[in-house]
Order: sequence, then structure tokens, then C-alpha cells
Amino acid sequence: MDLGLNGKVAFVAGASQGLGKAVAMALCREGAKVAICGLDDPELPKAVEEITAATGSEVIGIPADVTVSEQARHFIRQGLDHFGTVDILVNNAGGPPAKSFLEIDEDLWHFGFRLNLLSTIVMTREAVPVMMEKRWGRIINMTSVSVKQPIDGLILSNTIRSGVVGLAKTLSNELAPYNITVNNVCPGYTLTERVRSLAVVTAQKEGTTPEAVIDRWRATIPMGRLGTPEEFAALVAFLASEHAGYITGASIHIDGGYYKGVM
Repeated sequence: MDLGLNGKVAFVAGASQGLGKAVAMALCREGAKVAICGLDDPELPKAVEEITAATGSEVIGIPADVTVSEQARHFIRQGLDHFGTVDILVNNAGGPPAKSFLEIDEDLWHFGFRLNLLSTIVMTREAVPVMMEKRWGRIINMTSVSVKQPIDGLILSNTIRSGVVGLAKTLSNELAPYNITVNNVCPGYTLTERVRSLAVVTAQKEGTTPEAVIDRWRATIPMGRLGTPEEFAALVAFLASEHAGYITGASIHIDGGYYKGVM
């Protein structure tokens, strides 16, 4: 299927590794030009080189810590300075630490807010006027299946990411007249460094091994395995495409059946 992304310009935050990097790779394979951001470390230029070599698409890397609003804003503005436009915005920032309620002080609550909600607000506000002028756009927020089924030990993520869903649903109605869609993608357990690190933290608390923790998670998934970043990226690429123009305000889980609810 031709997704109609050839020549489109996409901005993907948090894309130096993990799911964000997989999304940037998938969009580039469809012919999009992509700006990615990540922390100012060796992973960002490595990701640019790898994606460029694999796809031949134009990719730029912009160092940014999206927990700092000015840096999140700078990512979008510098991408616009380079490409002159934006068609697709993928808001992504990884996840906050795994801790119980009484382990989280006020500073950490503020960090979680800046990481997953405020960064989404800041980057979206910079991109939306350009999309409105073009009367076309795709905004995709990378959240978690925890917005549908809270995950024990991830109270920060469960709480803050649910705010992203409320924002997206409201914004989708405001932007629909401009042919701009706003959706959330909600991954379940996927084989990334983030999930491996969560397994380590959980194992330390329980006095077991990370392998045992991952095996336990796997047993809760009807498909009997964890997802791959490439499977997740394929969903995001579709939502970014011409074919997804009638999907907006949705929160779509991709979790191998982990979520047990009906809706």
C-alpha cells in the first residue's frame, strides 16, 4: 500500500533510539523527510546516520531535552527553519521512572508533567499554525496502554499520559475543520531498552531476575510475546498517511491483546 508520504515532512521527538527511532525509520522508508530530536549524546548522530543509510531519505538531528520547554520549542522551530514546513508531528518523550506513590516527591511529579504532557503541548503549539495554514496535518502522540489499563508501579505514567489523551481528544475536535487529525498510539509491552530497564527495576524490588519479570509479562499477553518496534512504527506510519484521514481523536492500543477492556 502506498501511504502517500513521499515528500511529506515529519518531526519525530525522542527518536535517537527505541520506538521513536523505529517510527522515524518507517516514515523515511515511505519517502518522508524527517527531523528527529534526542538528548545531546552520541545516540542522536548515530540514529541520523543509520536512518539515512537505510532509507536514503533526508534526516536531520536536533539535540533537545524536551523536558525543557525552550528546547522542545527550539526543536520544532529549527526543523521549520530547515524544511520550511511540517506535515506530521510525532510527540514522544519516553516514560517517567517506575516508582510507587510514596516514592514520588513533588519535583518528580513536575518532571513527569514536563516530560510527557507539557512537551506535547509545547511542540504541538509550534506545529499547529503551519498545519492550519496548509489545511492538512497529522499529530500522533506516543502514550502507553496504561492510559486504558493502568500498570502497577507506573503511577506517574498512568496519570500524566492520561492527560495527553484528554488533550488530544479535545484538540482533535478543534482541528478537524482544518483536515488535521490528532491521535494517540498506546503500546503495550514492546522489546525496547525502556521495557528492559523496567524489568531490571521490577526485578530488583522483587528479588528476582529481569528475565523472570519479562516472562511474567509475556504470560499476560494473549499473543504470547512482546511486540517489536517495527510493528509499532507501522501503525504510526499508517496514522500519518493519506489513508487515515477519517481517524481522529482515537487512542489505539497495540499490545498483543494485553488490554482486557471492551472499548
